[in-house]
Formats: sequence, C-alpha cells, structure tokens
Amino acid sequence: MRAAIFDIDGTLLDSVDLHARAWVEAFTHFGVETDFTEVRRQIGKGGDELMPVFLPKSRIEREGETIEAYRSDLFKQKYLPEVRPFPGVRPLFERIRAAGLTIALASSGKRTEVERYTEILKIGDLVNVATSSDDADRSKPHPDIFEAALKKLNSGTRDTIHVIGDTPYDAEAAGKAGLPTIGLLCGGFPEADLSASGCVAIFRDPQDLLDGFERSPLEAA
Repeated sequence: MRAAIFDIDGTLLDSVDLHARAWVEAFTHFGVETDFTEVRRQIGKGGDELMPVFLPKSRIEREGETIEAYRSDLFKQKYLPEVRPFPGVRPLFERIRAAGLTIALASSGKRTEVERYTEILKIGDLVNVATSSDDADRSKPHPDIFEAALKKLNSGTRDTIHVIGDTPYDAEAAGKAGLPTIGLLCGGFPEADLSASGCVAIFRDPQDLLDGFERSPLEAA
C-alpha cells in the first residue's frame, strides 16, 4: 500500500481564520470572551479538544454539545461560503494518483463538512476513502481519525503511507498512529512548530508540494 492521507482545513482549504472566527463568535454568544489569536492556535483540533482550552469541564458537560452545534451551524451559514481551495490541489491529487498512490481524507470536521469540502475542492473522483470526526471517538491530536483511515484503506503496513497536514496536531496524531507527516505552511503555523512536531518534510502549500513532488517523500515512497 502506497497512500497519502490528507488533512483538509488549512491544508487543502483556506479556512483556518474562518473556523477561528466562528469559534470566537460562538463563544461570545454564550458569554465567553476569547482572543482570536489564541483560538486560531487551536484550529486543527476537534471541538472535543478545543473547548477544554477555554471552558471548564463542568460547563462543557452542561453546554458543550449546544455550543458545538451552534458553532457548526454558524460556520455553515456564515463562513462556509467564503471557503476557497488553495492553489494546486486537484493537479496535486492527479499527480499523486498518477504515481500509483491511494488518496484518503482525514479531517476533524463532521462528515457533512467533509462531503461539502470535497465538492468545493472538486476532488471527489480522486479520493479513495474519507474519514471524519464521526469515525473517531477522539479528535486530533489523538490518532483515532488516522487509525480509522488506515482501517478503511485496509493497509497492513504503514511504511509507505504519509500524512499531509498543516498543524502540529496533525503530526502528533499521525506519529501516534505510526505515520510520518509532510507539513504545509499554508495553515499559518510556523515552520519551527511543524519541525518540532516531527514533520519529515515541509512545503509552502499544495502547489509547492506539486512543484517539488519528485523530491518529496511521496515520490520516494
């Protein structure tokens, strides 16, 4: 099995700021003041891992599902129409498939969000499997989502499977699943953070990975 497992938000889609704005607005609606920069640093985690950074456990137990549902609806209605793909996504996927690799998506978002993202990216015909928070008990930085992707890929070996993500949480989760990560800078995390989290290679964005494909771990695999 030779495969590439992609995160979506911040990796394929320019959506990190929009998710952060939705969270800040949702927290404000429930009387919780947060800082945009601090919230943005948490994007890449699912709500189950993000909310404990800003809310006490007792409040999450009482209102966590309500807050997450409000945030989800707010994002879909107000911010999703602004989401755009980063340059080069479809050509990159075509290059990966031409190289004989299988493609999987592994997002901390809900299944409905992943389906909508696939439509926005126009990559549905190039993706073999997709996983979301609906397939995992815990979101990144836990490995559950990548473990679910591996199960759907039916892969017995992980030596030639790479994760492509934009956050340290992607690399941390992938590492726990025994997978190396290629980091992309387009999500806004500093290169030093991606290196410290264990990324084996770093590129600017999907277009840069496509341009440098022959020297990337994907080609080497």
